[in-house]
Amino acid sequence: MAAAATMAAAARELVLRAGASDMEEEEGPLGGGPGLQEPLQIGELDITSDEFILDEVDVHIQANLEDELVKEALKTGVDLRHYSKQVELELQQIEQKSIRDYIQESENIASLHNQITACDAVLERMEQMLGAFQSDLSSISSEIRTLQEQSGAMNIRLRNRQAVRGKLGELVDGLVAPVTEPRFLEQLQELDAKAAAVREQEARGTAACADVRGVLDRLRVKKANDQLSDPTDSPAEIQFLLGNERATAKEIRDEYVETLSKIYLSYYRSYLGRLMKVQYEEVAEKDDLMGPSLRSRNTIFTLGTRGSVISPAELEAPILVPHTAQRGEQRYPFEALFRSQHYALLDNSCREYLFICEFFVVSGPAAHDLFHAVMGRTLSMTQKHLESYLVDCYDAIAVFLCIHIVLRFRNITAKRDVPALDRYWEQVLALLWPRFELILEMNVQSVRSTDPQRLGGLDTRPHYITRRYAEFSSALVSINQTIPNERTMQLLGQLQVEVENFVLRVAAEFSSRKEQLVFLINNYDMMLGVLMERAADDSKEVESFQQLLNARTQ
Repeated sequence: MAAAATMAAAARELVLRAGASDMEEEEGPLGGGPGLQEPLQIGELDITSDEFILDEVDVHIQANLEDELVKEALKTGVDLRHYSKQVELELQQIEQKSIRDYIQESENIASLHNQITACDAVLERMEQMLGAFQSDLSSISSEIRTLQEQSGAMNIRLRNRQAVRGKLGELVDGLVAPVTEPRFLEQLQELDAKAAAVREQEARGTAACADVRGVLDRLRVKKANDQLSDPTDSPAEIQFLLGNERATAKEIRDEYVETLSKIYLSYYRSYLGRLMKVQYEEVAEKDDLMGPSLRSRNTIFTLGTRGSVISPAELEAPILVPHTAQRGEQRYPFEALFRSQHYALLDNSCREYLFICEFFVVSGPAAHDLFHAVMGRTLSMTQKHLESYLVDCYDAIAVFLCIHIVLRFRNITAKRDVPALDRYWEQVLALLWPRFELILEMNVQSVRSTDPQRLGGLDTRPHYITRRYAEFSSALVSINQTIPNERTMQLLGQLQVEVENFVLRVAAEFSSRKEQLVFLINNYDMMLGVLMERAADDSKEVESFQQLLNARTQ
């Protein structure tokens, strides 16, 4: 196209040149000869003007004549004017075609424009996001530097504290008297004896007692640090206002209550949490009743060695040490954990109450109030833990053993002359008794609703439900014999009636009279044998099944 345009321009110049020569020869410079079809509109031409230089035109024409296309046209004798018009027409056609193409593609061009605009917007948002991300990275980098500085400072403080603790530890070890050494305890006993002697002489009016009274009081303050030891029997390391001679009695009491209540609560919360980690993994659940549940396990219906927890030897045995039990992979039933927890609570509560009475010289309601100010939060936490555990407990033997543990611990506190725990024991029993009765009633209902026809194949051997009942009933009877409870006997009587009815319903499923009698005799004999191993010979259960067995065998 460029070559054609160049050729057209050259042709026009040649036409102008040729036209000018013809006009000069035929009609003069400005005439129009008949050889031209269209007059050449050149306007007024001033050949004398400086703007029109023929030499330059000649050079331009000569350069065009040297063009290959122009030479080819001249050789073939092409009319340059006609050729110029033809080229112009072709250019116009090409231009119009190009315009039509643009019009046809206008939608695509517009779509492309919109896409480019959308890409520009997306790129702009990405630029903004990258800018924000760069800003966040700068902020994070600054925070990391700050944390590194803080970490370095904390490491320095930690090393300094460790160094100081080592020096102070050596100093404290040299100053603190270990209260667990026999020699120190002997001196405390001697101090008690001297203080008692001084009080006795003061009661008689001896004037010399006033001279030693102040010394003995200060020694009693030192003795207090022995009594305020942690429940784990570690040496006392907590210093109160007791050593401050200017402290008032109220300040001493308030400081004592605040500090000891925190110590006891923290210790028992930690001990209780670690203690529950060594409980049996198999815990009785709602489906573990005497009825035909596949989830039932014989372990919750048999007593075995579990009853030893209420024997005198184990009742006041040392408490369980959870981490030692975990290392030995030992597991304990709930009643064993309950005994250990409450024996620790009983022992520390007795010592705490007696010390409060002696040191603060209080008794009666005043001693009771001060004791509960110290131990109240601990007792409340222990009670709430028991309450939450019993909600999902269906092990009647465990609950009944816990009841008898509480009954025995209550007698122990009474012998030690510590009435401060009486209310706590009553609250614990108020949680245990209703749960125990509910579990028994659920077992009664479970046996009552059992349909023999849904038990599958039957034979004349003792049924597993009657075996469960025999083990379960003999366990509760043997425990109840130590401290009888009439309500327990009533519930066991209801359970026995339902079991007897169940045995008769199952026997009725046999077609022959002989099989019915064999089934009844086998079940009665099994239940009687198990009951006679655990219960006394004159118990109601033994007597009842003995009569039933005799009636079937005679």
